[in-house]
Amino acid sequence: MPLPRLRTTIAAVAALTVSLVLPAALPARADAAGTGGAPGDIVTSAPTSFHPLPGQPTNTRAWHITYRSTTAKGTPDVVSGTVIVPLDGRTGPRPLVTYAVGTVGMADSCAPSAGFPHGTTAEANLIQQLTWRGWAVAVTDYEGLGTPGDHTYTVGRSEGHAVLDAARAALRLPGAGLGPDTPVGIMGYSQGGQAGSWAAELHDSYAPELNVKGTATGGVPADLLKTADFNNGNIGAGLILMAAVGQNAAYPELHLERYLNDRGRFYVDYLKNHCVVINTAAGLFKRISDVTVENPLYEPDWQRVLRSSNLGTHAPDRPVYLYHGTIDELIPYAVGKQLRADWCAEGATVRWTSLPLTGHVTGAITGSVPAADWLAARFAGAPAEGNC
Repeated sequence: MPLPRLRTTIAAVAALTVSLVLPAALPARADAAGTGGAPGDIVTSAPTSFHPLPGQPTNTRAWHITYRSTTAKGTPDVVSGTVIVPLDGRTGPRPLVTYAVGTVGMADSCAPSAGFPHGTTAEANLIQQLTWRGWAVAVTDYEGLGTPGDHTYTVGRSEGHAVLDAARAALRLPGAGLGPDTPVGIMGYSQGGQAGSWAAELHDSYAPELNVKGTATGGVPADLLKTADFNNGNIGAGLILMAAVGQNAAYPELHLERYLNDRGRFYVDYLKNHCVVINTAAGLFKRISDVTVENPLYEPDWQRVLRSSNLGTHAPDRPVYLYHGTIDELIPYAVGKQLRADWCAEGATVRWTSLPLTGHVTGAITGSVPAADWLAARFAGAPAEGNC
């Protein structure tokens, strides 16, 4: 990529990252009750558009889709997303990246698919780097973000299903030019890193027919309890509450409402109805005790559920590129290193990359091109070398 274009891309991503995500028009919703069929089956599809910035043209064709997936509890659901294909005249097979975005908020208008037509989805510039390479991209909105119900933010198994089923849906989408043998890459950072990493662990049991070549994930919150402890009293306390809301959405028997004070109820309502970039959500308050009458994270049922989203207990069956900023202020660097150690101990092929003197948001930007380069090598058939 020419250096001026790359600088423009990075600047644009940075500008979007430090501003609020603008509300966007909602796509048509799917009927979540109509859950017959197989995971990855398309429920609805409609033409849409992909713009990294407001009004910025791209040489792509895009579809808004709703597709069948599976909740963390194993029940069928419907998730929305977007499939983007370059209009580059390519007639042969092209790779597909199933891309998982980081934290955008919990309101339906925060869904990536809602922002793409208006150029307000923060990671669209990073996604455009993939389409410049000639790759198709499927972007899940995750469970409950753009479809009925609350967003299951940080619920790993739900996210992993949504990522894999977005790839299945893209391969089945008429007009996309993809097929069962299409090489697939998995990519994501932060919440998207958790989702992509879960997809990597679930691939062999949940979607083994997908021709996955590798997974590139960064800034991964692989241990939610350790991440919550790190952020309690830190700048990321607001993200703990978002995660609690997400877990409660997947597991309503946790009864989050019993633990909230008036301030907590106010912030839960705020989070459910606004789009906030990660820095805004992180700075709402300083300690979880500010918004609760009792900390639910110390309760056995909450700890059991949070641990069920931990990564590192099963080796991905395809190679992984894993990266993390050494001064990440939201997801502890030690959590990323431990995921590498756990996967290595399980026998996975892991290429680990530390990003020196790099924080969380800057890690998403600086790590994106090397991660895509690594995926390009996998698509080209080059053998993956780990550094366990």
